[in-house]
Amino acid sequence: MKAMLLDATGQPLRAAELADPVPAAGQLLLEVRACGVCRTDLHVFDGELPDAKLPLVLGHQIVGVTEDGRRLGVPWLGWTDGECRYCRTGRENLCDNARFTGYQLDGGYAERVVADERFCFPITDGYADEQAAPLLCAGLIGYRSLRHAGEAERLGLYGSGASAHIVAQVARHQGRRVFAFTRPGDAEGQVFARELGAEWAGGTDERPPEELDAAIIFAPAGELVPVALAALAKGGTVVCAGIHMTDIPSFPYELLWGERQVRSVANLTRADGEEFLALAPKVPVRTHVETFPLTEANEALDRLRRGRIRGAAVLIP
Repeated sequence: MKAMLLDATGQPLRAAELADPVPAAGQLLLEVRACGVCRTDLHVFDGELPDAKLPLVLGHQIVGVTEDGRRLGVPWLGWTDGECRYCRTGRENLCDNARFTGYQLDGGYAERVVADERFCFPITDGYADEQAAPLLCAGLIGYRSLRHAGEAERLGLYGSGASAHIVAQVARHQGRRVFAFTRPGDAEGQVFARELGAEWAGGTDERPPEELDAAIIFAPAGELVPVALAALAKGGTVVCAGIHMTDIPSFPYELLWGERQVRSVANLTRADGEEFLALAPKVPVRTHVETFPLTEANEALDRLRRGRIRGAAVLIP
């Protein structure tokens, strides 16, 4: 099969011919129809996430078809032990022995992939392959982050990438008011956010017109944590949605006081996936995608790094 292979962190992906993967017991072989390009892929590519399997096929927002014709989605969480204290208490996303697609397991930057059947999700007929792919991480982690924002009416979204453009739609469906923050000067991104239902959009260097009840930070920039805290009303929550973030700078206790809180979101559970994929067509969530041939995976990653993707990038083998 054709694949784009990461031989070493920081090096461009290499077009390679690999043997077709062979499914083990409990696994499925899928023909990849589409694979979303995620910022987590960049963190693996850059070596910011340690101990990646190398050489590695990146990609964890996979829509594929099984040999018996089922269309399934393969997400980031690829396997858990089912026995640790986290798994036994409904927190499999925190499993110490978890294995992740496109990180410790080969992913979807390829024509075929194998995946544990227990961790695959059926894909509704209402979405084309490329439109469904971003739901499997950008959508899922965004949905989990939104739940941890509580009942916030005034919601700030820091970052204008794939997750934010999905979460904005879900939040509006829930009756929340959305305030969007993009890179300073990104007028196009701010117009896009307003098209998705944000009532205000500005740069991360601006203050919103009123206090926020919660903020979700999708950008991997630790310096945004005190910025978001400063925009919160008392009792508000800042949710850090990324798997990697630069260091959070020191900030005065006054920003945290008033029962404000900062929390992270880690990975996802299968329950998250089932809930969100059932909700998405009811909203309905419409994903905005830019597609690339598999061989242009490096270009897609570079454009994602530079913030030059409107919505989500998706590879089509």
